[in-house]
Amino acid sequence: MTEQTAAVKAVVRAIAERLEAEREHLTDLDSAIGDADHGGNMARGWAEAATAVEDLDDTDVATVVKTAGRTLMSEVGGASGPLYGGSLVFASAELDDGLTDETLVAFAETYLEKVTDRGDAAVGDQTMVDALVPAVHTFKKSIEVDDLPAIEALAKAVDAAERGVAFTVPIRASKGRASYLGWRSVGHQDPGATSTLFILETLLATTRERLDADLASSVDATSPVTPEEDPEA
Repeated sequence: MTEQTAAVKAVVRAIAERLEAEREHLTDLDSAIGDADHGGNMARGWAEAATAVEDLDDTDVATVVKTAGRTLMSEVGGASGPLYGGSLVFASAELDDGLTDETLVAFAETYLEKVTDRGDAAVGDQTMVDALVPAVHTFKKSIEVDDLPAIEALAKAVDAAERGVAFTVPIRASKGRASYLGWRSVGHQDPGATSTLFILETLLATTRERLDADLASSVDATSPVTPEEDPEA
């Protein structure tokens, strides 16, 4: 297994743990404007996805992402399965050549395209798109225009997603079950945008941890050994 494949598996495991920890919070958000199943669906789906990718031997990054997506499609009920899982399956093809700045941008753009196509949602509809659009646009600009490393671009994308989540609170829902509430949806944070932020935050934290570990390992292996001082010299 390559380092990249191991890293992607670790991200899937970490997302499963984060969404299990946030299950109740997401359920509370969804109870206010939806059918109260988002927390349970996401926690169960990502837990099954983590198990499925662990069972893969000697595989590549694209296959890990596709397997996670297919598992979400089969395990997550309602609209979330096709939105989160189906979009992952489709976008995974962009990672056939591994993880590079170019493939990561292409993956993010394709994932966003599929989410917006499947959900027929736009910014301002009070959905996960309100977090995803600014995140993907910020990630792409940070790499292609500002020439930042991918990890710094991801950090900026997380900040943009956080602002997108806050944006959902004062607006009226135009898509999904929350739209049935009309103006009563105003004042509620969208659970889909929130879980999208949790996924991005976990992706960033896990990637940083692995980069720090790799850097520490590299420093330990290359640091010169300081000879002990001879007090008699």
